[in-house]
Amino acid sequence: MAEKRKVEEHQLKLIDELIKDYSGPESFWGDSGIFTQLKRAIIERTLDAELDNHLGYSKHNFKGNNSGNSRNGRSKKKVVIDSEELEITPPRDRNSSFNPQLIPKGKKYFEGFNDKIIAMYARGMSVRDIQSCLLEMYDIDVSEGLISQATDSIMEEVKIWQNRHLDEIYPIVFLDCIVVKCRQEGRVNNLSVYIALGVNLDGQKELLGLWTSKNEGSKFWLAVITELQNRGVKDIFIACVDGLKGFPEAIESVFPQAQVQLCIVHMVRNSVRFVGWKDRKDLCADLKKIYSAPTVDLAELELEDFAVNWDGKYPMISKQWRTHWQNIIPFFDYPSDIRKAIYTTNAIESLNRSLRKVIKTKGVFLTEASLLKILYLALENISKKWTMPIKNWKAAMNQFAIKFPGRISL
Repeated sequence: MAEKRKVEEHQLKLIDELIKDYSGPESFWGDSGIFTQLKRAIIERTLDAELDNHLGYSKHNFKGNNSGNSRNGRSKKKVVIDSEELEITPPRDRNSSFNPQLIPKGKKYFEGFNDKIIAMYARGMSVRDIQSCLLEMYDIDVSEGLISQATDSIMEEVKIWQNRHLDEIYPIVFLDCIVVKCRQEGRVNNLSVYIALGVNLDGQKELLGLWTSKNEGSKFWLAVITELQNRGVKDIFIACVDGLKGFPEAIESVFPQAQVQLCIVHMVRNSVRFVGWKDRKDLCADLKKIYSAPTVDLAELELEDFAVNWDGKYPMISKQWRTHWQNIIPFFDYPSDIRKAIYTTNAIESLNRSLRKVIKTKGVFLTEASLLKILYLALENISKKWTMPIKNWKAAMNQFAIKFPGRISL
């Protein structure tokens, strides 16, 4: 106790010494104020200690004689700490092998400052917006190069995340695609971003990966599904997809036991694409009778009624539903409270809406790397909200255990 009191008294004496010339806020907060001097002194002393550790001896120690490396004075460097620019004089060594950990070579900012840049970038702010925001909030003029440098550090995370090992079983996997504009070879092209969203055995949503291609096609989807298998996925119960031709066959070629469920939302959208506004409301109401029927048999009767009512004007709609019928009806095998989780890609549609809010401010992406950076960061923010399992998931798992015997153990 007495020892602790001595330390506290010593600290107070040091503080008194520091503030003896205090003459107002400017003498404390200014460029040459007490607080600024203290920060500078702490940083430089820490860097000196790092150099001692790197060389293996302290300043003026005889161990440094003929050691092969020694101190070589100091350099000048400006750094940003707590949004304040500060000039420091870090020590150097003759071999230039010393790279400080506190503020590494080539860096002007502490990691906390980089985190601020990354957080703004993740919310869809443009480089110019970030510059304006930092200038307004912190009175710091940050270059485009530094913002790119801060966000480029994310790419290594993206590579690790994209190649991570996945669970062996995902009861539900949603597969969808969004289209963005990206500059390639001096031209602005549409770029397809493939998204795979899984629901694991605990009912938690998990983004499995992101892929880019010049256009959406079943051939590329086959490569995506094969990659999922190579990363550890052994079984998928239900794959929820849009109506892309050849998509079900691509899935079944890799996961032959998977049930393919076409997204009802996509089916309805495709059905009303060429329907006039006057007919659209009534036609959609009749379509709803099909997919909201309690059984497959009743759904087939509703489809027949729909054909009687609408084939005169729009003959291709009922034909389209009949063509895809086997991939439309799997959800009828489940109770109504589980159907909503599997008959539509609402989960991934919601994800896509969130992503579009972020990327709409960008207009055109300069590179695929810049696109992947912002999508990855945006998805990190979105996934923080995925704290609860899908509603009625325990009931769904019991249904899966009955429906797929031997493929799951509860």
